[in-house]
Amino acid sequence: MAKKGSKGGKGKKKPEQRDLRRLLRIPQGERVDLASYPADATPAGPKDKAEGLAATARMGEELAGLQERLYAASTAGDRRRVLLVLQGMDTSGKGGTVKHVIGLFNPSGCRIKAFKAPTREELNHPFLWRIMRALPQPGEIGIFDRSHYEDVLIARVRELVPRRQLGRRYGQISRFEQSLVDDGVSVVKVFLHISYEQQRRRLLERLDNPDKHWKFNPGDIDERALWPAYQEAYEIALERCSTDAAPWHLVPSDRKWYRNWAISRLLLEQLRELDPQYPKGDFDVEECRTRLLT
Repeated sequence: MAKKGSKGGKGKKKPEQRDLRRLLRIPQGERVDLASYPADATPAGPKDKAEGLAATARMGEELAGLQERLYAASTAGDRRRVLLVLQGMDTSGKGGTVKHVIGLFNPSGCRIKAFKAPTREELNHPFLWRIMRALPQPGEIGIFDRSHYEDVLIARVRELVPRRQLGRRYGQISRFEQSLVDDGVSVVKVFLHISYEQQRRRLLERLDNPDKHWKFNPGDIDERALWPAYQEAYEIALERCSTDAAPWHLVPSDRKWYRNWAISRLLLEQLRELDPQYPKGDFDVEECRTRLLT
């Protein structure tokens, strides 16, 4: 990860040759200090916005092709699928990522779920119950806008559950994610790291534009007042739940173009590693051809 004082991940290799998953990964078992990660950095990314937008667009065709192969493989019994988990402070770009990155895929092969405050029914079940109901099916790409981590973030900041119960949830989450991986789910967890100053600018932009008022909630200002508590809650969650099976990746998100490029790249690397293949037909191709031409 590129921390303060680094050169933003620049090196001799071109961005296409770098393993971005490794570069942006939160080290397992190490203490996390979010203040040490510049939110406006562009580790291993294109040199500017124009190049970033072009590079993201170029990834679209390969991403769509890999998605089609993943879905096709599922028709022959391949249970593999991908789950993208997006977490971050308000205005960090969870919705923007769904719009600009997932827009590169065929929507019929995606399963998108935005988690809000639990309903009365959901509160009557264990906290992972509603998560399990929203998981992608084999061959699909699932996207969580917020996730099961809300139950160790807002629950911690707002003291919605006893600390002893909260402490157990980190272990439950890691075991749950391990079970997903064991069942063929590639879990790609992304923390969208935005700065305090950038959040203020984005909230003011929503106030200044009447067409964006629907995205603004006065309660966002109250949540902003709890910024230090949320940063601490995220640091604890990132530290305790970044595992070999399901590591966390920190994506600097002050620059929207870099955020979109980086998440597209993370998904591309994951799908390339899976390397799904079209299943072979279980019929005689030439016989079928002859029947059609007769």
